[in-house]
Amino acid sequence: MPKNLLDAPPARRALLVAPLLGPALVAGVAYLDPGNVAANMTAGALFGYLLVWVVVTGNVMAWLIQYLSAKLGLVTGLSLPEALGRRFRRRGARLGYWGQAELVAMATDVAEVIGGAVALYLLFDLPLLLGGIITGTVSMLLLVVQSRHGAKPFERIVTGLMLVIAIGFCAGLVVGPPDAAQTVGGLVPMFEGTESVLLAASILGATVMPHAIYAHSALTRDRFGLVAAGVERTRVLRATKVDVTVALAIAGSVNVVILLLAAANLQGVEGTDTLEGAHAALGSALGEPIALLFAIGLLASGLASTSVGAYAGAEIMKGLLRVRIPLLVRRAVTIAPALLLLAVGVDPTLALVLSQVVLSFGIPFALIPLVRLTADRGLMGSAVNSRLTTALAIVAAGLLVALNVTLLVLLALGV
Repeated sequence: MPKNLLDAPPARRALLVAPLLGPALVAGVAYLDPGNVAANMTAGALFGYLLVWVVVTGNVMAWLIQYLSAKLGLVTGLSLPEALGRRFRRRGARLGYWGQAELVAMATDVAEVIGGAVALYLLFDLPLLLGGIITGTVSMLLLVVQSRHGAKPFERIVTGLMLVIAIGFCAGLVVGPPDAAQTVGGLVPMFEGTESVLLAASILGATVMPHAIYAHSALTRDRFGLVAAGVERTRVLRATKVDVTVALAIAGSVNVVILLLAAANLQGVEGTDTLEGAHAALGSALGEPIALLFAIGLLASGLASTSVGAYAGAEIMKGLLRVRIPLLVRRAVTIAPALLLLAVGVDPTLALVLSQVVLSFGIPFALIPLVRLTADRGLMGSAVNSRLTTALAIVAAGLLVALNVTLLVLLALGV
Protein backbone atom coordinates (compact mmCIF):
# COMPACT_ATOMS: atom_id res chain seq x y z
CA MET A 1 0.00 0.00 0.00
CA PRO A 2 1.52 3.37 -0.97
CA LYS A 3 2.24 5.54 2.01
CA ASN A 4 2.13 8.84 0.17
CA LEU A 5 -1.28 9.96 -1.03
CA LEU A 6 0.22 11.42 -4.18
CA ASP A 7 1.66 8.03 -5.19
CA ALA A 8 -1.74 6.35 -5.12
CA PRO A 9 -4.37 6.33 -7.89
CA PRO A 10 -7.55 8.36 -7.11
CA ALA A 11 -9.64 5.37 -5.98
CA ARG A 12 -6.90 4.07 -3.68
CA ARG A 13 -6.23 7.62 -2.46
CA ALA A 14 -9.82 7.87 -1.25
CA LEU A 15 -9.42 4.61 0.67
CA LEU A 16 -6.21 5.90 2.27
CA VAL A 17 -7.83 9.18 3.30
CA ALA A 18 -11.13 7.84 4.66
CA PRO A 19 -9.78 6.30 7.91
CA LEU A 20 -8.08 9.61 8.76
CA LEU A 21 -11.25 11.73 8.53
CA GLY A 22 -13.29 12.73 11.54
CA PRO A 23 -11.73 15.40 13.79
CA ALA A 24 -12.73 18.27 11.51
CA LEU A 25 -16.30 16.98 11.23
CA VAL A 26 -16.55 17.18 15.01
CA ALA A 27 -15.01 20.66 15.16
CA GLY A 28 -17.26 21.70 12.26
CA VAL A 29 -20.34 21.18 14.40
CA ALA A 30 -19.37 24.41 16.17
CA TYR A 31 -20.34 26.20 12.95
CA LEU A 32 -23.85 24.78 13.17
CA ASP A 33 -24.71 25.77 16.73
CA PRO A 34 -28.01 27.50 17.64
CA GLY A 35 -26.29 30.90 17.58
CA ASN A 36 -25.42 30.42 13.91
CA VAL A 37 -28.93 29.19 13.19
CA ALA A 38 -30.48 32.27 14.80
CA ALA A 39 -28.12 34.68 13.02
CA ASN A 40 -28.64 33.16 9.57
CA MET A 41 -32.42 32.88 9.97
CA THR A 42 -32.57 36.54 11.00
CA ALA A 43 -30.37 37.60 8.08
CA GLY A 44 -32.60 35.84 5.55
CA ALA A 45 -35.85 37.01 7.13
CA LEU A 46 -34.77 40.67 7.33
CA PHE A 47 -32.61 41.12 4.24
CA GLY A 48 -33.43 38.24 1.95
CA TYR A 49 -30.47 37.11 -0.13
CA LEU A 50 -28.32 40.18 0.61
CA LEU A 51 -25.86 38.56 3.04
CA VAL A 52 -25.20 35.21 1.34
CA TRP A 53 -21.68 36.47 0.60
CA VAL A 54 -21.01 37.01 4.29
CA VAL A 55 -21.67 33.35 5.13
CA VAL A 56 -19.48 32.18 2.24
CA THR A 57 -16.64 34.56 3.15
CA GLY A 58 -16.72 33.47 6.78
CA ASN A 59 -16.50 29.84 5.76
CA VAL A 60 -13.46 30.44 3.54
CA MET A 61 -11.61 32.13 6.42
CA ALA A 62 -12.69 29.37 8.78
CA TRP A 63 -11.08 26.74 6.52
CA LEU A 64 -7.62 28.22 6.96
CA ILE A 65 -8.02 28.79 10.69
CA GLN A 66 -9.29 25.29 11.42
CA TYR A 67 -6.55 23.71 9.33
CA LEU A 68 -3.90 25.62 11.29
CA SER A 69 -5.46 24.45 14.55
CA ALA A 70 -5.48 20.83 13.37
CA LYS A 71 -1.87 21.13 12.15
CA LEU A 72 -0.74 22.43 15.53
CA GLY A 73 -2.16 19.35 17.26
CA LEU A 74 -0.62 16.95 14.75
CA VAL A 75 2.86 18.44 14.65
CA THR A 76 3.32 19.21 18.36
CA GLY A 77 1.10 16.59 19.98
CA LEU A 78 -0.36 19.47 22.01
CA SER A 79 -3.67 21.28 21.98
CA LEU A 80 -3.63 25.07 21.72
CA PRO A 81 -4.40 25.45 25.47
CA GLU A 82 -1.57 23.03 26.32
CA ALA A 83 0.91 24.81 24.05
CA LEU A 84 0.01 28.16 25.57
CA GLY A 85 0.04 26.74 29.09
CA ARG A 86 3.65 25.69 28.57
CA ARG A 87 4.65 29.08 27.16
CA PHE A 88 3.32 31.23 29.98
CA ARG A 89 6.19 31.74 32.40
CA ARG A 90 4.15 33.58 34.98
CA ARG A 91 1.39 31.79 36.80
CA GLY A 92 -0.72 34.95 36.91
CA ALA A 93 -0.61 35.35 33.13
CA ARG A 94 -1.54 31.71 32.62
CA LEU A 95 -4.48 31.98 35.03
CA GLY A 96 -5.58 35.24 33.42
CA TYR A 97 -5.62 33.62 30.00
CA TRP A 98 -7.51 30.66 31.46
CA GLY A 99 -10.09 33.06 32.92
CA GLN A 100 -11.01 34.57 29.55
CA ALA A 101 -10.96 31.16 27.86
CA GLU A 102 -13.24 29.76 30.55
CA LEU A 103 -15.59 32.70 30.06
CA VAL A 104 -15.67 31.83 26.36
CA ALA A 105 -16.53 28.21 27.22
CA MET A 106 -19.37 29.41 29.46
CA ALA A 107 -20.72 31.74 26.75
CA THR A 108 -20.57 28.85 24.28
CA ASP A 109 -22.66 26.72 26.61
CA VAL A 110 -25.20 29.52 26.99
CA ALA A 111 -25.94 29.54 23.25
CA GLU A 112 -25.87 25.79 22.80
CA VAL A 113 -27.72 24.68 25.94
CA ILE A 114 -30.40 27.29 25.42
CA GLY A 115 -30.75 26.20 21.79
CA GLY A 116 -31.24 22.61 22.90
CA ALA A 117 -33.72 23.72 25.57
CA VAL A 118 -35.75 25.71 23.03
CA ALA A 119 -35.80 22.69 20.69
CA LEU A 120 -37.09 20.41 23.47
CA TYR A 121 -39.73 23.01 24.28
CA LEU A 122 -40.83 23.12 20.64
CA LEU A 123 -40.88 19.33 20.32
CA PHE A 124 -42.22 18.22 23.69
CA ASP A 125 -43.38 21.40 25.44
CA LEU A 126 -40.77 20.84 28.16
CA PRO A 127 -39.92 23.74 30.50
CA LEU A 128 -36.77 25.51 29.35
CA LEU A 129 -34.83 24.75 32.53
CA LEU A 130 -35.59 21.03 32.27
CA GLY A 131 -34.61 21.11 28.61
CA GLY A 132 -31.34 22.79 29.52
CA ILE A 133 -30.59 20.15 32.14
CA ILE A 134 -31.30 17.36 29.64
CA THR A 135 -29.10 19.00 27.00
CA GLY A 136 -26.25 19.46 29.48
CA THR A 137 -26.57 15.90 30.75
CA VAL A 138 -26.37 14.47 27.23
CA SER A 139 -23.26 16.53 26.53
CA MET A 140 -21.64 15.20 29.70
CA LEU A 141 -22.45 11.62 28.73
CA LEU A 142 -20.84 12.17 25.34
CA LEU A 143 -17.79 13.60 27.07
CA VAL A 144 -17.62 10.40 29.13
CA VAL A 145 -17.71 8.38 25.89
CA GLN A 146 -14.77 10.40 24.56
CA SER A 147 -12.71 10.12 27.74
CA ARG A 148 -13.31 6.38 28.26
CA HIS A 149 -13.57 4.99 24.76
CA GLY A 150 -11.37 7.31 22.72
CA ALA A 151 -11.82 9.72 19.85
CA LYS A 152 -13.47 7.53 17.20
CA PRO A 153 -16.77 6.70 19.01
CA PHE A 154 -17.16 10.37 19.94
CA GLU A 155 -16.53 11.37 16.33
CA ARG A 156 -19.11 8.88 15.04
CA ILE A 157 -21.82 10.14 17.39
CA VAL A 158 -21.21 13.82 16.65
CA THR A 159 -20.96 13.16 12.90
CA GLY A 160 -24.31 11.35 13.08
CA LEU A 161 -25.85 14.37 14.79
CA MET A 162 -24.35 16.54 12.06
CA LEU A 163 -26.24 14.48 9.48
CA VAL A 164 -29.49 15.01 11.40
CA ILE A 165 -28.77 18.76 11.50
CA ALA A 166 -28.25 18.85 7.74
CA ILE A 167 -31.49 16.97 7.01
CA GLY A 168 -33.50 19.00 9.51
CA PHE A 169 -32.44 22.38 8.17
CA CYS A 170 -32.27 21.51 4.47
CA ALA A 171 -35.65 19.78 4.14
CA GLY A 172 -37.49 23.09 3.86
CA LEU A 173 -35.75 23.96 0.58
CA VAL A 174 -37.47 21.03 -1.11
CA VAL A 175 -40.86 22.58 -0.36
CA GLY A 176 -39.89 26.25 -0.59
CA PRO A 177 -36.82 26.53 -2.87
CA PRO A 178 -34.93 29.83 -3.19
CA ASP A 179 -34.70 31.99 -6.28
CA ALA A 180 -31.55 30.97 -8.17
CA ALA A 181 -30.85 34.40 -9.66
CA GLN A 182 -31.21 36.16 -6.32
CA THR A 183 -29.01 33.56 -4.65
CA VAL A 184 -26.21 34.27 -7.14
CA GLY A 185 -26.80 37.99 -6.68
CA GLY A 186 -26.30 37.54 -2.95
CA LEU A 187 -22.67 36.56 -3.60
CA VAL A 188 -21.89 40.18 -4.51
CA PRO A 189 -20.67 42.06 -1.40
CA MET A 190 -23.04 44.89 -0.43
CA PHE A 191 -25.03 46.26 2.50
CA GLU A 192 -28.36 48.01 3.01
CA GLY A 193 -28.00 50.32 5.97
CA THR A 194 -26.41 50.04 9.40
CA GLU A 195 -28.56 47.13 10.53
CA SER A 196 -27.26 44.91 7.73
CA VAL A 197 -23.68 45.80 8.71
CA LEU A 198 -24.43 44.87 12.31
CA LEU A 199 -25.95 41.56 11.23
CA ALA A 200 -23.02 40.81 8.92
CA ALA A 201 -20.61 41.41 11.78
CA SER A 202 -22.71 39.12 13.96
CA ILE A 203 -22.63 36.34 11.35
CA LEU A 204 -18.86 36.57 10.85
CA GLY A 205 -18.24 36.96 14.56
CA ALA A 206 -20.21 33.79 15.24
CA THR A 207 -18.58 31.90 12.36
CA VAL A 208 -15.13 31.37 13.84
CA MET A 209 -15.79 30.32 17.41
CA PRO A 210 -12.85 30.39 19.86
CA HIS A 211 -13.83 27.01 21.29
CA ALA A 212 -13.69 25.42 17.82
CA ILE A 213 -10.05 26.50 17.56
CA TYR A 214 -9.21 25.12 21.01
CA ALA A 215 -11.12 21.92 20.30
CA HIS A 216 -9.74 21.09 16.85
CA SER A 217 -6.11 21.02 17.97
CA ALA A 218 -7.11 18.69 20.81
CA LEU A 219 -9.22 16.46 18.55
CA THR A 220 -6.31 15.81 16.17
CA ARG A 221 -3.99 15.23 19.12
CA ASP A 222 -6.38 12.67 20.60
CA ARG A 223 -6.81 10.89 17.26
CA PHE A 224 -3.22 10.88 15.97
CA GLY A 225 -0.96 11.96 18.82
CA LEU A 226 2.40 13.50 17.90
CA VAL A 227 3.10 12.64 14.25
CA ALA A 228 6.84 12.67 13.53
CA ALA A 229 8.20 14.49 10.48
CA GLY A 230 8.35 12.40 7.34
CA VAL A 231 6.08 10.55 4.95
CA GLU A 232 3.50 9.72 7.61
CA ARG A 233 3.11 13.34 8.69
CA THR A 234 2.74 14.42 5.06
CA ARG A 235 0.04 11.79 4.58
CA VAL A 236 -1.89 12.84 7.67
CA LEU A 237 -1.62 16.56 6.89
CA ARG A 238 -2.93 16.00 3.37
CA ALA A 239 -5.80 13.96 4.76
CA THR A 240 -6.47 16.69 7.30
CA LYS A 241 -6.90 19.21 4.48
CA VAL A 242 -9.52 16.90 2.98
CA ASP A 243 -11.15 16.48 6.39
CA VAL A 244 -11.37 20.24 6.96
CA THR A 245 -12.63 20.81 3.42
CA VAL A 246 -15.41 18.23 3.76
CA ALA A 247 -16.43 19.44 7.22
CA LEU A 248 -16.61 23.12 6.32
CA ALA A 249 -18.26 22.39 2.97
CA ILE A 250 -21.06 20.67 4.91
CA ALA A 251 -21.25 23.30 7.66
CA GLY A 252 -21.01 26.19 5.21
CA SER A 253 -23.63 24.72 2.90
CA VAL A 254 -26.07 24.18 5.76
CA ASN A 255 -25.55 27.74 7.00
CA VAL A 256 -26.22 29.09 3.50
CA VAL A 257 -29.30 26.86 3.28
CA ILE A 258 -30.64 28.25 6.56
CA LEU A 259 -30.28 31.80 5.23
CA LEU A 260 -31.85 30.86 1.88
CA LEU A 261 -34.72 29.07 3.62
CA ALA A 262 -35.55 32.23 5.54
CA ALA A 263 -34.98 34.48 2.52
CA ALA A 264 -37.31 32.44 0.31
CA ASN A 265 -40.08 31.83 2.83
CA LEU A 266 -39.84 34.19 5.81
CA GLN A 267 -38.75 37.56 4.42
CA GLY A 268 -40.91 40.29 5.90
CA VAL A 269 -42.74 37.88 8.24
CA GLU A 270 -43.16 39.25 11.75
CA GLY A 271 -41.70 37.42 14.76
CA THR A 272 -38.91 35.57 12.98
CA ASP A 273 -36.23 37.23 15.13
CA THR A 274 -36.55 34.35 17.64
CA LEU A 275 -36.10 30.61 17.18
CA GLU A 276 -39.65 30.00 18.39
CA GLY A 277 -41.00 32.59 15.95
CA ALA A 278 -39.02 31.15 13.05
CA HIS A 279 -40.32 27.68 13.86
CA ALA A 280 -43.93 28.91 13.90
CA ALA A 281 -43.45 30.87 10.67
CA LEU A 282 -41.98 27.84 8.91
CA GLY A 283 -44.99 25.80 10.00
CA SER A 284 -47.36 28.39 8.56
CA ALA A 285 -45.42 28.85 5.32
CA LEU A 286 -44.25 25.31 4.54
CA GLY A 287 -46.31 23.00 6.73
CA GLU A 288 -45.91 21.31 10.10
CA PRO A 289 -43.64 18.47 8.85
CA ILE A 290 -41.02 21.04 7.81
CA ALA A 291 -41.36 22.84 11.15
CA LEU A 292 -40.95 19.49 12.93
CA LEU A 293 -37.77 18.70 10.99
CA PHE A 294 -36.47 22.18 11.79
CA ALA A 295 -37.04 21.58 15.51
CA ILE A 296 -35.31 18.17 15.29
CA GLY A 297 -32.38 19.80 13.49
CA LEU A 298 -32.22 22.48 16.18
CA LEU A 299 -32.17 19.82 18.91
CA ALA A 300 -29.35 17.94 17.15
CA SER A 301 -27.55 21.26 16.78
CA GLY A 302 -27.81 21.97 20.50
CA LEU A 303 -26.77 18.46 21.56
CA ALA A 304 -23.85 18.16 19.14
CA SER A 305 -22.46 21.65 19.59
CA THR A 306 -22.71 21.62 23.38
CA SER A 307 -20.88 18.28 23.39
CA VAL A 308 -18.02 19.82 21.41
CA GLY A 309 -18.19 22.89 23.66
CA ALA A 310 -17.94 20.64 26.73
CA TYR A 311 -14.92 18.93 25.19
CA ALA A 312 -13.28 22.31 24.54
CA GLY A 313 -14.05 23.49 28.08
CA ALA A 314 -12.45 20.38 29.56
CA GLU A 315 -9.37 20.88 27.39
CA ILE A 316 -9.07 24.53 28.42
CA MET A 317 -8.99 23.52 32.09
CA LYS A 318 -6.59 20.67 31.49
CA GLY A 319 -4.15 22.67 29.39
CA LEU A 320 -4.07 25.90 31.35
CA LEU A 321 -4.71 24.94 34.97
CA ARG A 322 -2.34 21.94 34.88
CA VAL A 323 -4.34 20.10 37.53
CA ARG A 324 -6.59 17.05 37.36
CA ILE A 325 -10.19 18.13 37.84
CA PRO A 326 -13.03 15.56 37.97
CA LEU A 327 -15.15 15.40 34.83
CA LEU A 328 -18.37 16.33 36.62
CA VAL A 329 -16.75 19.41 38.17
CA ARG A 330 -15.34 20.58 34.84
CA ARG A 331 -18.73 20.22 33.18
CA ALA A 332 -20.60 21.89 36.05
CA VAL A 333 -18.38 24.98 35.88
CA THR A 334 -19.13 25.76 32.23
CA ILE A 335 -22.81 24.80 32.18
CA ALA A 336 -23.83 26.60 35.39
CA PRO A 337 -24.33 30.08 33.82
CA ALA A 338 -26.59 28.68 31.07
CA LEU A 339 -28.79 26.86 33.58
CA LEU A 340 -28.87 29.93 35.84
CA LEU A 341 -30.10 32.12 33.00
CA LEU A 342 -32.86 29.61 32.22
CA ALA A 343 -33.77 29.32 35.91
CA VAL A 344 -34.24 33.08 36.36
CA GLY A 345 -36.31 33.34 33.19
CA VAL A 346 -33.99 35.42 30.99
CA ASP A 347 -35.35 35.71 27.44
CA PRO A 348 -33.63 32.94 25.40
CA THR A 349 -33.07 35.17 22.37
CA LEU A 350 -31.48 37.89 24.52
CA ALA A 351 -29.24 35.28 26.14
CA LEU A 352 -28.16 34.04 22.70
CA VAL A 353 -27.26 37.57 21.59
CA LEU A 354 -25.31 38.31 24.77
CA SER A 355 -23.41 35.03 24.48
CA GLN A 356 -22.24 35.99 20.98
CA VAL A 357 -20.98 39.32 22.33
CA VAL A 358 -18.92 37.51 24.98
CA LEU A 359 -17.55 35.15 22.35
CA SER A 360 -16.44 38.18 20.33
CA PHE A 361 -14.07 39.14 23.14
CA GLY A 362 -12.46 35.71 23.02
CA ILE A 363 -11.68 35.55 19.30
CA PRO A 364 -8.36 37.48 19.29
CA PHE A 365 -7.11 35.49 22.30
CA ALA A 366 -7.47 32.27 20.29
CA LEU A 367 -6.66 33.47 16.77
CA ILE A 368 -3.53 35.54 17.37
CA PRO A 369 -1.68 32.87 19.41
CA LEU A 370 -2.66 30.21 16.85
CA VAL A 371 -1.12 32.18 13.98
CA ARG A 372 1.95 32.98 16.06
CA LEU A 373 2.56 29.38 17.13
CA THR A 374 2.08 27.83 13.69
CA ALA A 375 4.52 30.40 12.23
CA ASP A 376 7.19 29.46 14.80
CA ARG A 377 9.80 27.28 13.08
CA GLY A 378 11.29 26.25 16.40
CA LEU A 379 7.97 24.71 17.39
CA MET A 380 6.64 23.50 14.04
CA GLY A 381 9.85 22.49 12.27
CA SER A 382 9.33 21.60 8.61
CA ALA A 383 5.55 22.04 9.01
CA VAL A 384 5.89 25.75 9.81
CA ASN A 385 3.54 28.02 7.88
CA SER A 386 4.76 29.39 4.59
CA ARG A 387 4.99 33.17 4.38
CA LEU A 388 1.87 33.24 2.23
CA THR A 389 -0.06 31.09 4.69
CA THR A 390 0.99 33.31 7.59
CA ALA A 391 0.07 36.43 5.63
CA LEU A 392 -3.37 35.05 4.76
CA ALA A 393 -3.91 33.95 8.38
CA ILE A 394 -2.96 37.41 9.64
CA VAL A 395 -5.40 39.02 7.20
CA ALA A 396 -8.19 36.63 8.23
CA ALA A 397 -7.47 37.11 11.93
CA GLY A 398 -7.26 40.89 11.54
CA LEU A 399 -10.52 41.03 9.60
CA LEU A 400 -12.37 38.87 12.11
CA VAL A 401 -11.05 40.85 15.08
CA ALA A 402 -11.95 44.15 13.37
CA LEU A 403 -15.46 42.94 12.59
CA ASN A 404 -15.99 41.81 16.15
CA VAL A 405 -14.79 45.17 17.45
CA THR A 406 -17.25 46.79 15.02
CA LEU A 407 -20.02 44.57 16.37
CA LEU A 408 -19.21 45.48 19.96
CA VAL A 409 -19.04 49.21 19.17
CA LEU A 410 -22.36 49.17 17.34
CA LEU A 411 -24.00 47.29 20.17
CA ALA A 412 -22.54 49.71 22.72
CA LEU A 413 -23.91 52.64 20.73
CA GLY A 414 -27.30 50.95 20.60
CA VAL A 415 -27.40 51.00 16.82
